Amino acid sequence: MTGPRLDPRPSAPFLVGIVVLAVAAAASPPGLPAQTAPSQEGPTLALVGGRVLDGYGGPPVEDGVVLVAGERITAVGPGSEIEVPDGVRTISTEGMTVLPGLCDMHVHLQILGHGDYERWDELYGDRNPEVMAVAARQLLSAGVTCARDLGGPLEPLVEVRRRIDAGEIPGPRLFISGPFLQRAPYEPWQSDYRWGVDGADDARSKVRRLADAGVDVIKLIDQDRLTDAEVEAIVSTAHQAGLPVVAHAHRAEEIRVGLEHGVDDFEHTGLGTAPGYPADVLEALAERNTALYWTPTISPLYVMRHSGEVFPERLDDPGWREGMPEAMAEEIRASLEHIPRLPYYALFPSRIPLLPRKFRQIRETGVITMIGTDAGIPSMFHNDATWREMVKWVEHAGDPRVGP
Repeated sequence: MTGPRLDPRPSAPFLVGIVVLAVAAAASPPGLPAQTAPSQEGPTLALVGGRVLDGYGGPPVEDGVVLVAGERITAVGPGSEIEVPDGVRTISTEGMTVLPGLCDMHVHLQILGHGDYERWDELYGDRNPEVMAVAARQLLSAGVTCARDLGGPLEPLVEVRRRIDAGEIPGPRLFISGPFLQRAPYEPWQSDYRWGVDGADDARSKVRRLADAGVDVIKLIDQDRLTDAEVEAIVSTAHQAGLPVVAHAHRAEEIRVGLEHGVDDFEHTGLGTAPGYPADVLEALAERNTALYWTPTISPLYVMRHSGEVFPERLDDPGWREGMPEAMAEEIRASLEHIPRLPYYALFPSRIPLLPRKFRQIRETGVITMIGTDAGIPSMFHNDATWREMVKWVEHAGDPRVGP
């Protein structure tokens, strides 16, 4: 049985420039004027002259220098304190900001923002390698150096992860769940990314199949519609394989069931119109005795409304078309011509005003919140979804240094 390559939860950041250079970060203590780390080789690259954000919440370093040896950052600090050795390749970052690479903990590589999932599957369901390569490249170009795909066809995701790791295509370090585990039935065309479970034995079998394929995390949805035995089988089998379990949190009962059975991470802030989370759910979240992660994905409703009503011109931005065949881009654009007509859009006016309060409620329980976007769903393009989620975090938290 193959376990996870790495823990797919946040770890040491990457450092990238606007030019999107991704290299492994050195785990050096924050807060020092210049930070250095031992290396078995001398620097091979220097980023010189830009403003550096270290990712630990410290003040920006002006006229900064970042030294890189191979795939390891060996020094970060002001140019007055870090000497660039002769002969080292130098990239000027004057006028730019060099900052930690972004981690998007909830993306979907199999779709590129199209407004109709069934039509997308009909047209491009057999072109997953091509589609996923486009999504991966756009994420990396946006400064996303770590991404977690939480729902997609198993074999294509395993392959795109391999191709990225092998350097065959550009993309972020990728962690994958493969298909959702859930209650059947569902539409036949969804069967490559939705696996229905029927009983505890079947649940265990499907988790083992995913683990054997090399997934990094198990994705569970609609757990309140499964039996306790099925949920227990999924969570316990995943944990035995060393895999964390991610679960939807659209409904209060989904959260209750997930907490009861020990899931590791919740996703979303709910699709209902209740004014907030019930008191018993908030109390249970606050009183848990283990670490719990939460990816609220608060931006998609805002982005869809922005693209559909406030600034439709966004849909003519060439950035989201990067790497796509023209016919594919035109198909996506046509599918978004009337965003307010999408079937779930009618509830946006009642859902959107609830998001700031629900976001605050989640954070006040002490869970570890993570940036995730649902990139790939309608109008959530991979080239800017992560930035848009971060903007909403800052707006709702009132602090540009908002963190977990």
